[in-house]
Amino acid sequence: MTKPTKGKSSTRRNFLKAAAAGAAATVAAPNIASAQGPVSMRWQSTWPAKDIFHEYALDFAKKVNDMTGGDLKIEVLPAGAVVPAFGLLDAVSKGTLDGGHGVLVYHYGKQNALALWGSGPGYAMDANMLLAWHKYGGGKELLAKLYASINANVVSFPYGPMPTQPLGWFKKPVTKAEDLQGVKFRTVGISIDVFTGLGAAVNALPGGEIVSAMDRGLLDAAEFNNATSDRILGFADVSKVCMLQSYHQNAEQFEIMFNKTKYDALPEKMKAIIAVATEAAGQDMAWKAIDRYSKDYEELQTKDKVKFYKTPDSILQKQLEIYDQVVEKKSAENPLFKEIVESQIAFAKRATQWEQDTVVSRRMAYNHYFGPNAKKRT
Repeated sequence: MTKPTKGKSSTRRNFLKAAAAGAAATVAAPNIASAQGPVSMRWQSTWPAKDIFHEYALDFAKKVNDMTGGDLKIEVLPAGAVVPAFGLLDAVSKGTLDGGHGVLVYHYGKQNALALWGSGPGYAMDANMLLAWHKYGGGKELLAKLYASINANVVSFPYGPMPTQPLGWFKKPVTKAEDLQGVKFRTVGISIDVFTGLGAAVNALPGGEIVSAMDRGLLDAAEFNNATSDRILGFADVSKVCMLQSYHQNAEQFEIMFNKTKYDALPEKMKAIIAVATEAAGQDMAWKAIDRYSKDYEELQTKDKVKFYKTPDSILQKQLEIYDQVVEKKSAENPLFKEIVESQIAFAKRATQWEQDTVVSRRMAYNHYFGPNAKKRT
């Protein structure tokens, strides 16, 4: 038998050693990743633990935790656990918290243009349409520019379209704009300027402090958000009159916020999961809101004996007029504010024209099935 040459034998031995080393590395790699453990994040919401809004924050965290298979673990604490509700932006930017769940209008004091993601009539758009502008109409880039203007070290994901919010809870029905003059009223964002323009004495408070302030007489009236939150927080204990429909927060949504340094360090795959989880949680929230808000709206009337009234059109028209004045003033003072408004108007003109022309009014169908002259159905 011919013996292999020394060169061939040496080459074969080297190949086998390399293959073995490669196999060992392949086996060891998962162990190294496992040894590093999952990424843990401590978050806080801007909501009391009992509010449905905090539930939405927990829903988002669970989706991310489940979709990453536990590789990213987000723990969400309620408002006040680490910082006050209005202190969330600073806490996340500084890294005191890794992230948070809230609304952009709560950062109004830092940069008033942030409130354009929620305060006001949305130029006839609803919250879902405003989110469409954010994703496809330039809003995402403008929001990043806004946060950079105040050196906020955060990454923001607006999500979760909210239904139109009530004008608020009052001692008696509001029949005309003059009824708001001198009323000690709670609201936030650009709505502060709108209600001030209507003659109210405005005090901005986080959700968890409103009812106690009304109970102590520090507020005469207030708005928060929806039938479920308002019922859970106890508004029916301090008022039996709620005025429905308003333009002050017609198109608001929630905000998922990450500390940018922490977020940038995440693997790309994990960032993709976060983006998908945000949109999934937003749609799930919208479905849950329809179910829960309608139930609590019914029970506020039947069990809590609350009377609901439609806000008069004269007040709605006055809100629009004052909002335009506020926007004109702030646009003159803040170039970024003006740039965002112009972008929203351009998108809204096209989107709302399409909606108004194509979406049938459901009022006729509602009256047909459930109105006073509707045919009884078993």
